[in-house]
Amino acid sequence: MNETLAALRAGDVVGATRLDLSGADLNALPPEVFGLADTLEVLDIGRTAISALPHDFSRLSRLKVLFASGAPFDRLPEAIGDCAALSQVGFRGCGIAEVPAEALPPALRWLTLTDNRITALPAALGERPLLQKLMLAGNGLSALPESLSQASTLELLRIAANRFAAPPAWLARLPALAWLAWAGNPFDTTTGALAPPVAWSDLSVGKALGRGASGDVFEAGWRGGRAALKLFRGAMTSDGLPEREMAACLAAGPHPNLTGALGRIEGHPDGAEGLLMPLLPEGWRVLAGPPSLESCSRDVYAADLSLSLDVARRIARDVAAGAAHLHARGLQHGDLYAHNVLWDGRDGAAVLSDLGAAAFLPAGEAARWTPIDVRAFGLLLGEVLDRVDGEAPADLRGLEAACIQPDGAARPSMAEALTALS
Repeated sequence: MNETLAALRAGDVVGATRLDLSGADLNALPPEVFGLADTLEVLDIGRTAISALPHDFSRLSRLKVLFASGAPFDRLPEAIGDCAALSQVGFRGCGIAEVPAEALPPALRWLTLTDNRITALPAALGERPLLQKLMLAGNGLSALPESLSQASTLELLRIAANRFAAPPAWLARLPALAWLAWAGNPFDTTTGALAPPVAWSDLSVGKALGRGASGDVFEAGWRGGRAALKLFRGAMTSDGLPEREMAACLAAGPHPNLTGALGRIEGHPDGAEGLLMPLLPEGWRVLAGPPSLESCSRDVYAADLSLSLDVARRIARDVAAGAAHLHARGLQHGDLYAHNVLWDGRDGAAVLSDLGAAAFLPAGEAARWTPIDVRAFGLLLGEVLDRVDGEAPADLRGLEAACIQPDGAARPSMAEALTALS
């Protein structure tokens, strides 16, 4: 990154639309950045020593995305609030304690303030008409601005690992909300069933299979067979705390359409936490990639993905079966996305994975909160049907419409959606 900084100072990045200075040796924004005012759209100053922005930062009139995660800001800088085009703002793990209303740009669409010291948010947050994603896990919040109850475009909300005594009731009435994570708050005390421990000494660790937000997955030998081993990194993720993910995985129990957990690892030499999970067959893949900067809250599918109707229906049915099982066990998934669906790439066999955003439902309130997962499923169903060869049948499009309708109370349950698909 210091090479990029040198190129910037030498005038070798004229006309650039993206500038990555993350990790560079900086304690102030280089003035040369303003030489890109007419072109710069994405700027990353994360993991630098920059702790404030110049008052005329809005000279970057075309800036759409600003990342500053890991830089030592103690407040969200007011200077970014005047950036007319700025829609995505990321200040994760900065030590921020204050969010001034003046720091919220008018076109704000995606705000990440994970792992800071925030105890209150301004009412102006609910007055940003384009707000879709709000990531607040790992702060000291005990309430949200009442103005957010009018946030008709808000689709994804992360409030895990805060200080909420109860989830704000009006969240269930937000018409577009589809992905909600709240585990690790004082009201979230359920631990679920305990699975038998798996001794580290009984495992032989093989090749790496993948890396997620909360941990790394490896192939492992166990009891004469093969399994998947997930080792957690122990850090706060955008979805919440790894220990709550483990609790949800164990409470979910076994199901053919969930990645599930066979047991919790004990005796790791470095004290790491981990789960042993069933190993999927060779060749299984994710259904889609995660959202991009441009798509914001929508997954990115391979351009050449084309499905037969039978395959699409089976994918949807298997995902619905996994989600319905979670609901029956008193859990919501919270991140029901195609990028958390693994499938065989051929016949449509699929499993729902990644319980990083999962949470235990408050006793007696399942009917209030599970429609949020149902909306997420409806969006996924529509995306799958969009990739069917030819026109999707009316009954499936009707199910999609029922699942995504604004009134959560009128949506079918996941069990009813599963019946419709079966």
